[in-house]
Amino acid sequence: MAEDKVQEAPEEEVAEGEEGEGGKPKKKLSMKMMLMAGAGALVVLGGGGGAAFIFLKPKPDAAHAGKAAKKPAKKGGEKGKKDDRVAGQVTEGPDGVLFYTMPDVVVNMQTADGRPTFLKLKLTLELPDQATVDELEPNMPRLQDMFQSFLRELRPEDLSGSQGSYQLRMEILRRVNLVIAPSKANAVLIEEMLIN
Repeated sequence: MAEDKVQEAPEEEVAEGEEGEGGKPKKKLSMKMMLMAGAGALVVLGGGGGAAFIFLKPKPDAAHAGKAAKKPAKKGGEKGKKDDRVAGQVTEGPDGVLFYTMPDVVVNMQTADGRPTFLKLKLTLELPDQATVDELEPNMPRLQDMFQSFLRELRPEDLSGSQGSYQLRMEILRRVNLVIAPSKANAVLIEEMLIN
């Protein structure tokens, strides 16, 4: 029996030693894993930043040509890059009318269940003459603000069917004419309407 006790004691020490040794490699393994994960994150972030720097950097020839093209364009009445987001595109239509394609309008709409729903509109205004276009362009920030506040109050079911799109056109036309009065737009054309 004494021998059994002597043999049991070393087994307990060995078992404790194995746990102690087993615990240390786990810590080293987790430190190694953390270091490897950190190094991996640095490589990914560094690679992504480097790729963004290389691919998003303007080309030298384009940068010089862009600067030279911007200066005369501003004198000629055209807008620079910063104004492109608020300036539309004008094309001639039949019988002397002009079509003014506005920048896309994207709004978050209300829903009964609180689900996020977005509306994207691409609108074109039918204008009678260049004087109306000239009246419209400086008022684009005011129009976009008016559209945002109006469209956010709509629900997806308000736009369903032909009646919904007709009412939307009429409301937008009324708001445009309020902003550019005494000038007047002839019509609002909905080129694209996406509800997501």
